[in-house]
Amino acid sequence: MSVDRIPERDSNDGIENYMNRELQDLQAAGGATFAPVYDDIHVPVSFGNDEAALTAATDGVALCDRTHWGRILVTGADRIRYLHNQSTNNFQILQPGQTSDTVFVTATARTIDLATAYITPDSVLLLISPNRRQKIITWLDRYIFPADKVELQDITDTTATFSLIGPRATHLLTQLNLEPPPPNSHQETNLNGATIRLANGSGLATPGYTLITQIENAASLWQTLTTAGATPLGENLWEQLRIQQGRPVPDKELTEDYNPLEAGLWHSISFEKGCYIGQETIARLNTYKGVKVQLWGVNLPDAVTPGTPVTLGEEKIGTITSYTPTPTGHFALAYIRTKAGGVGLSVRIGDMDGEIVEVPFLTRGYQ
Repeated sequence: MSVDRIPERDSNDGIENYMNRELQDLQAAGGATFAPVYDDIHVPVSFGNDEAALTAATDGVALCDRTHWGRILVTGADRIRYLHNQSTNNFQILQPGQTSDTVFVTATARTIDLATAYITPDSVLLLISPNRRQKIITWLDRYIFPADKVELQDITDTTATFSLIGPRATHLLTQLNLEPPPPNSHQETNLNGATIRLANGSGLATPGYTLITQIENAASLWQTLTTAGATPLGENLWEQLRIQQGRPVPDKELTEDYNPLEAGLWHSISFEKGCYIGQETIARLNTYKGVKVQLWGVNLPDAVTPGTPVTLGEEKIGTITSYTPTPTGHFALAYIRTKAGGVGLSVRIGDMDGEIVEVPFLTRGYQ
C-alpha cells in the first residue's frame, strides 16, 4: 500500500540517511508515493505517471531508483579466487572493467540470489537483491578462512544505484557527454564533478545502463538524468517489467526449492570452471539432463495468486510464482514440469485457461 509521504526526518540521522532523504524529497516533489517494500525500507512505488513511464521503458528511456538494492564491496588479494569458489560464474577469466552475473547457491545447488559483479583493478562490487543484503554478506563471511586475504564491506547505505531503461538510454548518455560502455562492461566516469560507475545493462532484458555513485551525489544525479529526459519509473512498474521479462527474484522464483538451471539462469553459470559450492549438483544436472522443471511465462485472462497450482488435465504440472496485471491483460511466472512441455502449452490455473510463453530474460541451455 502506497503512502503520500515519507516518514519525518529524524534530527539524529547520519549523513547517509540525510542524503538519502534529500533524494526522496526530490522524488516526492516529482510526484512519487512511497511504501515499505523490503525490510521496512520506503521506496518510490509510483510517480503518478505509470502509463508514460511504461511507454518510456519500451520506446524511450525510463529511470528507476534501485538504491534499496544491496551493494557489497569485496577487496583483498584473494578476492577473485574467493568469489570464484563461492558462486556459479568464472571469476578467474574476468578482467577489470568487465561485468558478470553470477548465482550464489547452497551446497545442494538451491538458489540464494542472482547477483551482478563489477570487476575493478582492486575490488569486486556485488549488486544483490534488496532482501538478500544481510543473508549474502553473512553467507560470504562464513567461508572466509584465517589465511584468506579477503575483506567484505557493506556499502549499501553510503551509495546509490539508478537504472536507465529503454532504447533511448544510449542517446541520453551521449547528450550528457558520457561514453556508453559496451555490453558486459562498466567504467568509472565523472558527471558534474561526481564520480559514477556506469555499467551496461538495466537489470532487465530491456537495453539500458546502471549507475552507481556515493549517496551524497544521488539527488543531483537523479535531477540531472530526469532533466535530460529520463522518465521516473516506480517499483510497481519495475515489478511488472521484471515479471513480464522473466527475471527471477528471491523468495518467489529463487528459493531452496529450485536450482539455477531450473530458474533459467544458464547464462550466469560456467561449466568449465573448477570446484565451487553447489558445483557437483549443477554438473550432474547438466550431464544427465536432470532439469525436471523450468521457469516460464503464462498469459492469463484474469488475476491469479502466487502458489496456485498449474494443471494439465487432472495432473499438477507446476506452480505460479509471481503475477502482475499489464495494460494488455494478465501475466504470471510459473515453474512447469519439463516433460509437460513449454511454449504454446495450454494449461489450467484454477478455473482459468492459460498459455505458456517464453520470457526474454531467461536462457535454457549452455551458452
